[in-house]
Amino acid sequence: MFLQIHTLTSYHASLLNRDDAGLAKRIPFGGSTRMRVSSQCLKRHWTEWLRKQVNLPIGQRTRHFFSRELKKRLMRSGINEDRANKLILHLAKGLLTAAGEKDALDKKSLEMKQPVLFGKPEADYFFELLKEADAAGDDKDATTLIDERIKKSKNNFRALLLQAGIKDPMAGLEGALFGRFVTSDVLARVDAPVHVAHAFTTHALDTEVDFFTVVDDLAEDETGAAHAGDMELGSGIFYSYVTVDIPLLVSNLTGCKLEEWREQDHNDARTVLDRLIHAIAEVSPGAKLGATAPYACAEHLILESGQAQPRSLANAYLQPLRMREDRHPLAQSVEAMANFLNALEKMYGNTGENRYISSLYNWPRDKEPVLSLQQAIDRSLDDVFGRAP
Repeated sequence: MFLQIHTLTSYHASLLNRDDAGLAKRIPFGGSTRMRVSSQCLKRHWTEWLRKQVNLPIGQRTRHFFSRELKKRLMRSGINEDRANKLILHLAKGLLTAAGEKDALDKKSLEMKQPVLFGKPEADYFFELLKEADAAGDDKDATTLIDERIKKSKNNFRALLLQAGIKDPMAGLEGALFGRFVTSDVLARVDAPVHVAHAFTTHALDTEVDFFTVVDDLAEDETGAAHAGDMELGSGIFYSYVTVDIPLLVSNLTGCKLEEWREQDHNDARTVLDRLIHAIAEVSPGAKLGATAPYACAEHLILESGQAQPRSLANAYLQPLRMREDRHPLAQSVEAMANFLNALEKMYGNTGENRYISSLYNWPRDKEPVLSLQQAIDRSLDDVFGRAP
């Protein structure tokens, strides 16, 4: 079962996502260069908003998990710094070097070489484990206890957390949605049920370099600017595509097996998806917030639920749209999407998705009525999980 989300959003003069040179990100597509917003950028902004919307434990993608999370908690519990360092180093060695990496943790700073996502349930479990190890006796007794637990964890870390009474998503909300890749033999790799495409403009790149100056308030009789600079600004209509593997999402949130997803309590999954769709439609990415106020919401959205293999509608814009003066630019993009859907159905037939539309513009297909955003969300989630009580 999949839920697919397609949106069209128009952004005014802004710098949504910069490359290493400070320019708007780009991508060649269909023989022309388009403006682009990376999936990493989109996920970061959606996640920050979702953390305030959903009452589930969050995760931390950080290099400082052991030094600024575990160590501080251990010291606040009364364990001295030297003992905390020894316990953490031994735990980290077992967790992070199981895949063959020798020095995944700096011995002095306790920092990892690269950020790793840890969920709050995992942090709670490791904290309790190290407290138990500290109470076990001297250094040898403590490290022996840690080694025994790590040995058990290799078989099934998720089962160990469940056994310890931790039923929340172990890698936090972020891991449950976007997954976690680790090479450790103990920390479980979490497959991502939410796949996010890079958003791109339905038309060719349209940017301009904006020169700006700063006026010195105390310049007195001096003329000219106190500072001059420039930044690239762009505007355009962006197509965005997200697909959600529903059984995998429910599995990540509940700890169930994939084949048992229908028998689970779906309240958390339904809430998370409702909020995620709102985030996709309403949360703007953007740099230069103070100078561009890059806030916009989707003006056209399609939700598709069903068993068919997911497929993007990006190729509706493989040939970049040429904006006509007598047509609304977004209406042209909506019409191109409808035409591409018609062409796909002519070639493949009806693939069985239920489709719900929410739009400010005329939807030129009679098969699907245009609904409010919340109506479209509710009906698609009813298809996936059954009607809400």
